[in-house]
Amino acid sequence: MRTGKELILATKPFTKESKGLSWYYTISTLILLCGSIVTALLIEETIVRTLASLFAGLVMVRFFVIYHDHQHGAILSKSSVATIVFKLFGVLILAPSSIWKRSHDYHHNHNSKLFSASIGSYPIMTREKFLKSTPSEKRSYLATRHPLTIFFGYFSMFLVGMCVQSFSSSPKRHWDSLVALILHFSLQFIVFYFLGWEAWLFGIIIPFILADMIGAYLFYAQHNFPGVTFREKEGWTYHHAALESSSYMKMNFFWNWVTANIGYHHIHHMNSRIPFYRLPEVMKSIPELQNARETSLSIKDIVACFRLKVWDPERNKMISLKEI
Repeated sequence: MRTGKELILATKPFTKESKGLSWYYTISTLILLCGSIVTALLIEETIVRTLASLFAGLVMVRFFVIYHDHQHGAILSKSSVATIVFKLFGVLILAPSSIWKRSHDYHHNHNSKLFSASIGSYPIMTREKFLKSTPSEKRSYLATRHPLTIFFGYFSMFLVGMCVQSFSSSPKRHWDSLVALILHFSLQFIVFYFLGWEAWLFGIIIPFILADMIGAYLFYAQHNFPGVTFREKEGWTYHHAALESSSYMKMNFFWNWVTANIGYHHIHHMNSRIPFYRLPEVMKSIPELQNARETSLSIKDIVACFRLKVWDPERNKMISLKEI
């Protein structure tokens, strides 16, 4: 059984991308996204508009994962055209590349380290720290991890977290966060004023809320699931963090398409340079990656993930409020 550097090196051959496939998936997904949004904006038939709006939200998730792959350098990293397209998308989706790449790269390099688990991810408290916290600190911590906060990720994670907080903390470094906010609300005003409230609702609000809800939950459940482990800085290793602190989220064909295979998250954390369309291939080819810690999008697993609140080092597991 390969471990450590040997296992990471075993994934290296799969980092070779097919530029043809990368462009095909990028362009086809972008066409679907633009087409569904235009339909939701302009077609006045309620059923058509509703379906187009929901589909736009799902395709937005897919294109975000493809954007995320480009930010990792996994696809089209040397294409100036792709860079422009993805940077513009990052601004439009309220996840500008400056804050997304910086926080997400940090998350990959420090995944499951207790002292820094809240940077680029959801905060993690130990049981001892939680018990010693003030009531307001406990409320703030629990609110950040609350299902409603995650389901309304459009406001909490993207508008506030990615844009408002990043620009407030460092205006020079994250000026594109301000651009994203101005552009986002300007587009909303233009659509509302010229096309009406229904176009605004179906063409912007519903797709964004749906996409950001799915995205926020995926990011949560991929590192907050039964069986996840966290470590102090000492004893932490990159490959253990990938295998023990990143889930394999089992999905059917439809959801794998919507999420661009991000459910193979343990493999993505083992080597983030693997293109999303090669992740299932890696799973089949490397036996050591096949016994991953699993979760799914079933109601039972979603509830199980949300029950987890703090890390208990003595029991070496995440526990619920009742268990504290």
